[in-house]
Amino acid sequence: MVSKTTSILLWVFAVIFTLSTAIYQRATGPTYPVRGTIEIQGESYKYRLLTTFSGEEDAPISVKLPKEMKGLLKYRYFRSNDEWTGIEMKHNGEELVAFLPNQPPAGKLEYMITIESNNEYFSLTEDPVVIRYKGSVPGIILVPHVILMFLAMLFSTRTGIEAIGNGHRTFSYATVTLITLGIGGMILGPVVQWYAFGDLWTGWPFGGDWTDNKTLFGFVFWAIAYFVLRKNRKNRLWPILAFIVLLSIYMIPHSMGGSELDYKTGSVTTGLK
Repeated sequence: MVSKTTSILLWVFAVIFTLSTAIYQRATGPTYPVRGTIEIQGESYKYRLLTTFSGEEDAPISVKLPKEMKGLLKYRYFRSNDEWTGIEMKHNGEELVAFLPNQPPAGKLEYMITIESNNEYFSLTEDPVVIRYKGSVPGIILVPHVILMFLAMLFSTRTGIEAIGNGHRTFSYATVTLITLGIGGMILGPVVQWYAFGDLWTGWPFGGDWTDNKTLFGFVFWAIAYFVLRKNRKNRLWPILAFIVLLSIYMIPHSMGGSELDYKTGSVTTGLK
């Protein structure tokens, strides 16, 4: 029998582990802002560039630079050989700002910024930055989705620990894992997808969306673990296996292989890197 102190410590570990996994997943995904530092004539300036934008407005692209500097924002459709379109950036307080034109859901643009200072020119990034547009997702849908997906990974981790330690709460934790993953990923996930990109499901067998497919894959494994534990509460193989599978899935960067608008055909494709 695990002591109360040990149980608390295991939960603390599970929370820290889950938070670390979630942060890693977000930070390595294509929708995480591009951050960096550029050196211009002996001075260093930090920047943070958008890679995702929701809503019907144009996307504001800004860089905090002195007023004597000028900036040019160039953009074109992603995966195209179109000519670059240039927009002069204007100072708004301490920032140089320009607006990328709004795009349909799943539309992508790539853009670059050139800074002029004392007749010298500096590229902010070596490679173009890609930004994906999406529709606005109501908070009443998005917030529960995010919370439940976090809880799914939290209880998955705790179930795995419980199974490894031969604890008696393995089935209870597995049940919560399946419920939170089912509601957060298999029900609210498609609703979020609908608001953001206009499709409920773009995973197997209809498409190659990585997020949909990995959610389905993790849910199947936890469903199997749940039904195995219903028949045999002492089973340890399946809950540990399901935990490893879900952890592996969470290590895949968020939003990889997601919806992308093909400007030539007007259709939305999935599974592209």
